Amino acid sequence: MRDKILAKSGKMFLTLGFKSVTMDDIARELGISKKTLYKYFSNKASLVDACTDTVHNEIEDSIISIKNKNYNAIEEEFAIKATFNEMFKNAKDSPMYQMKKYYPETYNRLMDREACMFEECNCDNLEKGIQQGLYRKDIDIKLIMNFYFTLIFGLFDSELFSKDMKELLEVEYEVLEYHIRAIATEKGLKELEKQLNIINQNKQ
Repeated sequence: MRDKILAKSGKMFLTLGFKSVTMDDIARELGISKKTLYKYFSNKASLVDACTDTVHNEIEDSIISIKNKNYNAIEEEFAIKATFNEMFKNAKDSPMYQMKKYYPETYNRLMDREACMFEECNCDNLEKGIQQGLYRKDIDIKLIMNFYFTLIFGLFDSELFSKDMKELLEVEYEVLEYHIRAIATEKGLKELEKQLNIINQNKQ
């Protein structure tokens, strides 16, 4: 039952927002009593915490699966981006923005985990890209990783961008392109154009 609660409430939080979804809503959707719901989660904050951990673990598993497919470094970046798109495609507003506003403790804990995962994932990708001749050999891996992290997660904090998730996901593609163009070799730019063409064809 706990897994069912997490699966249903997670989808509801992402689609409808952390603030608007109540414990009553979740119990009703699951066809259970609030008493049963509270048996597993003492309050909404604890449920949000658990759902956040579940989503983070799903993302981590997806990234590991993608990295095991032996894509080249740029293919890998676009495959990971596509996974995020699929996971958050039904969200109306940015879950990160909502979480930071209404559940700051959960947000800060998540960001610590995200930062560790991002650093490991991105450093591996940069090293792989250099070895494959897709990224320049002279780049400072740690500095580039920090630049990219700031750009990606800055989208959710900045007032310059809409909080509409569909628009944010589109901007993330622009950030990814910007990131790769900044570090790519001529060979890497050709692979980047190939990936961008695939995306454009899928939009048609």
